[in-house]
Amino acid sequence: MAMDVHVRDLRYFLAVAEELHFTRAAERLFVSQPALSKQIGRLEATLRVPLFVRDRRSVALTAAGSALVSPARDIVARWDEAQRAVADAAAAETAMLRVGMSTSVGRDLLPSAVERFTRRHPSWRIQPRQVDWGDPTAGLADGSADVALIWLPAPVQPPLASRVLVTELRWVALPAAHRLAGNEEVAFAELLDEPFLALPDAAGTVRDHWLAIEQRAGRPVRIGATVANADETFEAITNGLGIALLSSGNAAIYRRPGIVTRPVTGLSPARLAIAWRAGDHRAVVRDFVEACTESSPP
Repeated sequence: MAMDVHVRDLRYFLAVAEELHFTRAAERLFVSQPALSKQIGRLEATLRVPLFVRDRRSVALTAAGSALVSPARDIVARWDEAQRAVADAAAAETAMLRVGMSTSVGRDLLPSAVERFTRRHPSWRIQPRQVDWGDPTAGLADGSADVALIWLPAPVQPPLASRVLVTELRWVALPAAHRLAGNEEVAFAELLDEPFLALPDAAGTVRDHWLAIEQRAGRPVRIGATVANADETFEAITNGLGIALLSSGNAAIYRRPGIVTRPVTGLSPARLAIAWRAGDHRAVVRDFVEACTESSPP
């Protein structure tokens, strides 16, 4: 019976057991609430026992659910440890550090960091990995990256450590024919009713950041389209599907026929960080973080 249970099922179970709230657990896992409920239902069917008592107002563990919490934590922790061990062995064998990123970093940051890092570790190679915006951890969550350049706020799962490298104003990318395209700068209040291009739902708090949810005072956002990468964003803006917030350091990337970029007032800044899994204490990871820190703009 237990052989049919996947580690993912146990992660889902633990999130609900710790939150005792399906919606909060779904947000933490970056999945939809119906998908989470369905997965828990399948787990209960596999184990042939209810794990939760739920009604419209509350969620509680059954006796069986309470009994599963500790073993589930142990299994998940052991699997995470096994994945790290495999990744460490593979990385040591190939002497390759995988750097995840979801947009062009620019600012001469990465070439400078790579140069500094290879001076310290001449036998190691850097492998950049481009990851779509649906993964706000840029490969750290699924183990496809060892370190990653990400935009904060970082998701809470998996536990990440991070160091801010760049703090920049947020700008907006607009169709060239937009009514505000001729302005030298744009107040965010003027953009509240505009259709925005949104990152995929799985991007969670990072999606909210680039929609400036925190500056809307509860006013709902209009979503013109969902985009998973820069190319889709360029296409959507050019076709008038919506506008997009971006960091000032990436504004040059968006300057192309049919698109203009302008600084936005009334917004908190964007923060680019180097991130790594909190339990990863390898010297090469530490040294790459230091190399990025030393290469970041003053």
